[in-house]
Amino acid sequence: MERIQIIAIAASLVLTFYVVRLIVKGKLREEYSFIWICSTILLIIFSFWRGGLDFVSNLIGIYLPANFVFTVSIFVIFIYLLHLSVVVSSLHKKNKKMAQEIALMKNKIENDL
Repeated sequence: MERIQIIAIAASLVLTFYVVRLIVKGKLREEYSFIWICSTILLIIFSFWRGGLDFVSNLIGIYLPANFVFTVSIFVIFIYLLHLSVVVSSLHKKNKKMAQEIALMKNKIENDL
């Protein structure tokens, strides 16, 4: 094993344990941790299997493995951003409804006094 491979494996394992620690402490919700766990597992697999990235990129028909990594990374980031946009839109809608209900209750309390 080469030095870079050992560093990649160690960094991937540290990232995996950190994500799990965030989940256990309640700082990262399970629904958002799925992509992080999958990413770290892929990092660990490709850290151990050096020719794996070459094999997968050739299988798909991409000339350079680095192009494959960047393409997949950008695609995953766009999908994740879309998911977060949906979540933020839903929270905005719920927040607006809650503010309106609070204003109505406040108005009712003021009129009853």
